[in-house]
Amino acid sequence: MNLIEQSEDFVSNLLKDKLSNLYSYHNLNHTLTVVSAVKELCKKEEVKGEEKELLLVAAWFHDTGYIVGFENHEKESVKIATAFLKEKDQSDDFIEKVSTLILATVKEYIPKTHLEKIIKDADYAHLVGAEYEITCELLRLELKNALNVSYSNTEWAKENLSFLMNKHRFYTDFALKKWQPLKERNILFVQKKIEKQEQKEADKIEEENKKRDKVEKPDRGVDTLFRVTLGNHTRLSGIADSKANILLSVNAIIISIALSSIIPKLDSPKNAHLVIPTFIMLISSVVTIIFAILSTRPKVTSGFFTRDDVEAKKVNLMFFGNFYKMPLVEYDWAMNEMMKDRDYLYSTMIKDLYYLGLVLQRKYNLLRIAYNIFMVGLIVTVISFVIAFKSI
Repeated sequence: MNLIEQSEDFVSNLLKDKLSNLYSYHNLNHTLTVVSAVKELCKKEEVKGEEKELLLVAAWFHDTGYIVGFENHEKESVKIATAFLKEKDQSDDFIEKVSTLILATVKEYIPKTHLEKIIKDADYAHLVGAEYEITCELLRLELKNALNVSYSNTEWAKENLSFLMNKHRFYTDFALKKWQPLKERNILFVQKKIEKQEQKEADKIEEENKKRDKVEKPDRGVDTLFRVTLGNHTRLSGIADSKANILLSVNAIIISIALSSIIPKLDSPKNAHLVIPTFIMLISSVVTIIFAILSTRPKVTSGFFTRDDVEAKKVNLMFFGNFYKMPLVEYDWAMNEMMKDRDYLYSTMIKDLYYLGLVLQRKYNLLRIAYNIFMVGLIVTVISFVIAFKSI
């Protein structure tokens, strides 16, 4: 296996094993693209022998520094390449040349030698590819995930256009002749994309202005929020009641078995050692049942409201406990009044969710206590029975 193949094997495994998933652009796929571009440029620029080997090794290692982090990754790449090449008994001169080529890929660096120009052009081969738009989106995702830098669609398109027109250029003769026209095609693509996005944003602003001129209606998103949250509250309440029912059933069975099978036998002196364990078991079951019942016990309200309460927006007309004793005519009037007032309507829905949350909090607190008592009681009962039988 020659040095280039060894480099390929080492870098491929290194990036697969140690590179963070946050780097959606600067990963093995990008490295493969650069290596392929270097091969093409070496062929077209008639670079062979050791110079070609230098370029390919540098291409394989140029982004390995990303396993350490985004900042100064080129210098980290040099360290990784140096360690690898020393292990492969390469000369200091060879290592120095590879390091120089890696550092030539720094974004702001202007290449000076022919080899530097080749690797610099290869590093930006994606600018002329058919999948340019996809690679740009991968880079955008990487910036967001790795550096917490976000761009809107229009901002990102303008950033790309600025880079293509003002911050990038090709250096090799082949790239200037063959790749530059493909790059200009992508420039036109980005320009058209910006025009479409700006037109879309203008249409959106115009549409929003038209909406402001109309009578405001409840926002669908807000309605969905209330509907989903209310549904979640209702499901959580049902789950709490099911948990309480489980506790009630299990402990009722325990008490029934104890009353029918164990307690009648406690009159016998030979079963005296079972009195305390049985007492602990019954007490824990009874206390568990009490807390389970408390968690499901409904709170009774007055069921009345006055017109003054409605006009003052004090009554929650969505809770049955506030109106179940009211005549239909009064309730119908009150609901119509509430629906005419959007603020009152949303305020009532908010209060309804809030108080449902308080009820859920009380239920789950009591259930937690009940389950803890049941668990501790069960453990203590088992231990006490073991001790009782051992003491015989």
